[in-house]
Amino acid sequence: MKTILVLGATGTLGAYVALHFKDKGYKVIAVGHRKSDNGFFADYDIPYFSMDISNAKDFEKLPRSGIDVVADFAGALPASMKGYDASLYIESIFKGTYHILEYMVKCGIPKIIFPESLFDISYKFGTTVPIDPDSERRAPLTGDHAMYVIAKMAAVETILHYKAVYGIKAFILRLSRVYTYHPNPYTYTDGKRVMVSDRYLIKRAEAGDGLEIWGEPSRLLETCAMPDFLQIVEKCVEAEHDGDIYNIGSGGSTLEERIRGIAEVFSPEGKSVEIAYDPFKPSAQQFVLDIEKTKRELGYRPQYTWIEYCRWFKDQREKQTFAKLWGKEEDYE
Repeated sequence: MKTILVLGATGTLGAYVALHFKDKGYKVIAVGHRKSDNGFFADYDIPYFSMDISNAKDFEKLPRSGIDVVADFAGALPASMKGYDASLYIESIFKGTYHILEYMVKCGIPKIIFPESLFDISYKFGTTVPIDPDSERRAPLTGDHAMYVIAKMAAVETILHYKAVYGIKAFILRLSRVYTYHPNPYTYTDGKRVMVSDRYLIKRAEAGDGLEIWGEPSRLLETCAMPDFLQIVEKCVEAEHDGDIYNIGSGGSTLEERIRGIAEVFSPEGKSVEIAYDPFKPSAQQFVLDIEKTKRELGYRPQYTWIEYCRWFKDQREKQTFAKLWGKEEDYE
């Protein structure tokens, strides 16, 4: 039985990862920045450690042996940052990753899984040609994601350095947005709180209000549902090779598929909301990732279409698995 140390375990990705591996029979150790997880992980017989990965001394809290994989989903995010403080990216992502790698070397931990930012290849957005996972990585030099991506890229280079010097197996996952359920329907753009676009559309559909398809309906957008993401992380844990950089996606779905899927799944029972086209509104920025290497080297097979994701989302919202950890939707209003 492998033991997995999940960093960022109280976050949107980390919490799902921790419970997934526990359910699969792995031994899981959860680590989060929150002082208290409200007893959530104890309910699943998962030990929880509160620590600050930017502080090297905090790693003394953790076990010194018996860990097979570090799944590092910790660090500040633009989507959850009110205002702007780039130092949080440097401290939690770059400095934090360095401390994690030092801890791994000292404890003999052989493998790390780390999420890279999609925006290291944002210069290639705007095409339907799948973007190669081995494309040149370039940080955007402007915008609220710039320092975040720079910190992520520096962390990746540091991981690859430790891979070359110490033989650590490194699985770098370039994440498009992982579509999942969290009770918080809001994100931050340029430091200001706004509702996530698909949550806004779901809310309108549930109210029986009409939906609009802006610009070109055929715009292709990358899609990766949480269950497919978890499949990839599990494939990384079980892989025998030394790792590489892998794109995370499913082949994408069109804007029209997304709007019609939301209408079908979330419309009031017995009613179908109207869908209108507005070609004069701005089109979505399209992109899709080449996932052939992810399939070939990890054995990944996407399972979820967009409408299947919508049904999964609805089921997750009804179950409220993480309410003890994250609260409920009304807590974010």
